[in-house]
Amino acid sequence: MAKFDSQQREKESEFIEKVVAINRVSKTVKGGRIYKFSALVVVGDGKGKIGFGLGKSGEVPDAIRKGIEDAKKNMMTVALKGTTIPHEVIGKFGAGVVLLKPAAPGTGVIAGGPVRAVVETVGIQDIRTKALRSNNPCNVIRATLNGLSQLRNAQEVAAVRGKSVKEIIG
Repeated sequence: MAKFDSQQREKESEFIEKVVAINRVSKTVKGGRIYKFSALVVVGDGKGKIGFGLGKSGEVPDAIRKGIEDAKKNMMTVALKGTTIPHEVIGKFGAGVVLLKPAAPGTGVIAGGPVRAVVETVGIQDIRTKALRSNNPCNVIRATLNGLSQLRNAQEVAAVRGKSVKEIIG
């Protein structure tokens, strides 16, 4: 049994977990207000897989744990090109709009708040981003993930067009 537990812990530790926002929410009932916490969490493996989740509970640690579990259920794969992204893209969700641009090696992550958390957990090291319109963390994360899901590398484009990768790159 102990061997199984250590394998499970190793599997869980391979993910990078970042808490983006913790919010105290209240519900008004006849006797007064009931306070709970919601935690917005991003989980990634640093190699192109990412997911995000929202957990709600009466205690902060429980909300974070629930957010991590939700994030692991909603994982997606992102096409990367070395330490950056293959091409420029604009992600949209609701009022949130995020511009993602590839950058030269050594540039670093130029991003703020929720976008930085997503980009770092997915494993991108060189990128320039700008969050436009909404500053709601949930919408900004969803817009960033929408943009990352639109990315396609040269192999995928070549397969769709029925050409070789050399013809696509030029």
